[in-house]
Amino acid sequence: MTDSRAPEGDDYSATVLGSHWFSGPPAPAEAVEPDRVEGSVLRFGPGVTAAMPAPFPLDAAVAVAAAPRRRPGAGLRRYTLAAVVLAAVLAYLGWQRFGPGIEVRDVAVTTDPAGPACDATADVVAVVGTDGRPGTLTYRWVRSDGTTSEELTERVPRGQAEARLHLLWTFRGTGSYQAKAELQLLSPARRTASVNFTYRCTR
Repeated sequence: MTDSRAPEGDDYSATVLGSHWFSGPPAPAEAVEPDRVEGSVLRFGPGVTAAMPAPFPLDAAVAVAAAPRRRPGAGLRRYTLAAVVLAAVLAYLGWQRFGPGIEVRDVAVTTDPAGPACDATADVVAVVGTDGRPGTLTYRWVRSDGTTSEELTERVPRGQAEARLHLLWTFRGTGSYQAKAELQLLSPARRTASVNFTYRCTR
């Protein structure tokens, strides 16, 4: 039966309309399989978006894979060796600074054997021989007139093999006096040394 409302002379037909609506959406195209695999890049056939470049060159990936693995504990042994060397250096420096101190080898006291002139000063010198290590000498002078100095100190630097300690003893007046000056070394070892001389002044 023909629809009276359909326009005359039109090629439109219900058959065409039905075919359009009931055929459904077009079937999806079959997935395109990659034609080759190269590294981490997939390359497809014509019309497909060009493949993105690999995140890093293939050669670099092979080099990383081929790099030998470090054996467990290799880094620890390296740091242990460095720590041992550092400890040895610190121990040596500590021994140099805080190890055995200065050692006294000998002590001698001298002055001008002629003695001082009238109203002059005698220069009495004590020479303390050492082993060259750094340290401090503690000493005092004792004079035959009953005078004793306070405790004195002398710092001896490294490499200096002797220390010279001076006593200046001044005389006044006429007459003659038998003088004696004694050095008492208190540390690092107890030693004594003395010298005798005569003061004469007749005028």
